[in-house]
Amino acid sequence: MSISRRCEIPPTAGLPLEWEDFRAKPRSLSATLARFLSIPPPIMTCSGTAALIMALRTLQQRLPGRSRLIVPAYTCPLVALAAHFCPGLKIIPCDLLPNSIDLCPQQLASLCNEQTLAVVVTHLAGRVADTDTALAIAKSVGAAVIEDAAQSLGAQDGEDSLGLKGDIGFFSLAIGKGLTSAEGGVLFSRDAILHQQLVAQCANGLPTNIRWEITRTLQLFSYKLFYRPDRLFWVYGRALRRAIARGDSVAAVGDDFSIADIPLHRLGVKRQRVAAAATARLPAYLAEGKIRAQRRLAQLSQLPGVKVLDDGPGKQGVWPFLMVMMPSQRERDAAMQRLWTAGLGVTRLFINTLPDYPDVVPLLGDTLSLSNAQDFARRTLSVSNSHWLTDEKFAAILHVLRQSLLNASSD
Repeated sequence: MSISRRCEIPPTAGLPLEWEDFRAKPRSLSATLARFLSIPPPIMTCSGTAALIMALRTLQQRLPGRSRLIVPAYTCPLVALAAHFCPGLKIIPCDLLPNSIDLCPQQLASLCNEQTLAVVVTHLAGRVADTDTALAIAKSVGAAVIEDAAQSLGAQDGEDSLGLKGDIGFFSLAIGKGLTSAEGGVLFSRDAILHQQLVAQCANGLPTNIRWEITRTLQLFSYKLFYRPDRLFWVYGRALRRAIARGDSVAAVGDDFSIADIPLHRLGVKRQRVAAAATARLPAYLAEGKIRAQRRLAQLSQLPGVKVLDDGPGKQGVWPFLMVMMPSQRERDAAMQRLWTAGLGVTRLFINTLPDYPDVVPLLGDTLSLSNAQDFARRTLSVSNSHWLTDEKFAAILHVLRQSLLNASSD
């Protein structure tokens, strides 16, 4: 399957910017997001990873002597690389429940002890993970809970925004995450004292950096210019195809991170102003995306043996893309062989579990069996929920997935 090089559907449903956003009157992004999400006025950082680093440093000061950070075994490598900036901290991967993004309660309980600084609950792919179980286990040993909602700005657990159940929450404003400032982070705590400690930590740990701010501002303009199907090939599609041609799936999805990819600086006022203006369009955009995703989730779920991640009762996620679990790696790989370079917004989220990234290994502590997380990595693919993915193009994706399943069953 192929598609014109002049048409490349983005792999996620990022909110497009308008030129009016760049000319908008000054307004506070922190105050705008606080109103939109009903959270304390958040601290704006240069990235979601920077927000996590500031959170970890703050917790290290509050809970001195604790050196273990428990994270999902299947998550962004940047979560683990954050430990490099927090001396003495070791990353402890925890397995998932089968076919789920939720941490395995039994393994989590066995990993938590008096040396545990925090447990990270990751609301992956816009979905709402189980925070309550992690809270109960973490609190039994005096550890904190951090909600990594990098991909889930706008999602709710019950009536509240994600990030308000745990001790600390953060979102990402990276390109493709929905709302963007061309990298940015949103950090907050429901605890007033802890929130003020986060404010102080960010004030001391995130200096102004003009060079990085110029770089990110240019990237924000590039996002406005190139984030559309008739231009995205040149800034995304070509690099994707080159990486796949040389067999580098990690580079193809952009997982080839190192500590050099984590600058620490303040988020510039001008970029905050652009994102604040764009926030006015975000609720309607998320609502339209939910309707589109629910319709397509129903179609995907009719495929035999296929599971699409959804939210449990009382949980309302957002839909940057749909996370699809094929019955086996064989069927997933067969589908990806035809879809990955077809320009239809089909890709993979993270290629590996954390112990399989070489740059992460030196930061890891003891590791138990991660069979469910490894199975999750082997069987999943993601389908864009972009408004540019028409019903006709989505039907083409369904056709390939159906053929992959039929071919596997007939062999």
